[in-house]
Amino acid sequence: MLHEPIDVLAQFPVRKTGKQKKSFREAVTVYAESLGYPCRTEKGGFGSRNIVIGDPEEADFLVTAHYDTPARMLFPNLITPCNPLTFIAYQIFMIGIFFAAAFAVGIPVWFLTESSRFAFLAGYIVYFGLLFLMMFGPANPSNANDNTSGVVTVLETLRSMPENQRGKVCFVLFDLEEAGLIGSSSYRKAHKKATDRQIVLNLDCVGDGDEMVLFPVKQLCADREKMLLLCGCVGRFGSKTIAVRNKGFRVYPSDQKNFPYGVGIAAFRRKKGVGLYCAKIHTAKDTTLDQTNVNILRAALTSLISGTAAQ
Repeated sequence: MLHEPIDVLAQFPVRKTGKQKKSFREAVTVYAESLGYPCRTEKGGFGSRNIVIGDPEEADFLVTAHYDTPARMLFPNLITPCNPLTFIAYQIFMIGIFFAAAFAVGIPVWFLTESSRFAFLAGYIVYFGLLFLMMFGPANPSNANDNTSGVVTVLETLRSMPENQRGKVCFVLFDLEEAGLIGSSSYRKAHKKATDRQIVLNLDCVGDGDEMVLFPVKQLCADREKMLLLCGCVGRFGSKTIAVRNKGFRVYPSDQKNFPYGVGIAAFRRKKGVGLYCAKIHTAKDTTLDQTNVNILRAALTSLISGTAAQ
C-alpha cells in the first residue's frame, strides 16, 4: 500500500474556493519544507496561485500537475488522444448539446414574445451560461483521477527524490488549469528563460488506466537528445505499461502545452474501435486513483531525473 505523505483525498477532497486552496497550499508548504525543500507560492493571472517547490531557475526538469478541482458536468470530459474521428465527434456532440439547449429555450421565447431579438438573447444566455458552468460551476467532489492523481504523484516523487539529485528538479502545482491553463501560462511568463530549456513533465489524470502515455510537444519531438531521455521510461510493469507517443495524431489538452519542452502524462484504458480513452472525469464517477500507477510513475520520473533511466 502506497503511503501518501498528505492524504489529499481525505484531507483536501475539493480544492476550488480560495479558502480550500489556501489550506491545501499551507499543508504542502509545511510538508515540502519538512523534507528540506524551499517552497513558495507565486501569484499569477486572474488570482491564480502556483506552488513552487525547489529552485525554478536552476532545475533541468519541472514535475508538474494542476491542483484545482474541476466543475461537475452532466457528461464526462471524454478524451481519445490518438483517435481523431472520435475526438472530433465528441467535440461536435458537446457543442450540439449546448446549441440544443439554446434552441430549447430560444424557440419558446420567440413564440411567447414574437421577438427574434429576445429569442436570440435567451439562447445566447443559455449557451454561454452552460459554457461558464462547465468551467466555473460547482466543484466536482469526485476528482480522484482529475487531478488528485497528478498531485499525489508529484508529492510522492518529491519525497522519493535522492537529496543529491534534488537540484535537478523543481516541482510545481499549477492553479486554474480548468479555467484555461491560467496558472501554467503565468508560470511560463514568470520563468521564460528557464523554461526555454527545461523538460516539463506534467501529470494530469494518471490514476485510472493500465496504459500510461507520455505526449511530448512538437518542439520536444524534434530534439533527439531529450527524446532519448524520455524513451528511457518506456517499459512494461506487470499489467501496466509506459509508452511515448510522438508520431501520428496525438492530442492531450493540459498544462504542458504552454512549454516548449512540455510532456503530458496521463493514464488510459483501451477499447476496440476507440483505442486509448479517458472517461468519467468531471463526473461523480471519477473515483479511481490506482496507487500502482503512482508508484510506477514515481519510480520512472525519479530515474529519468537522476539519469539512471535506461537509454
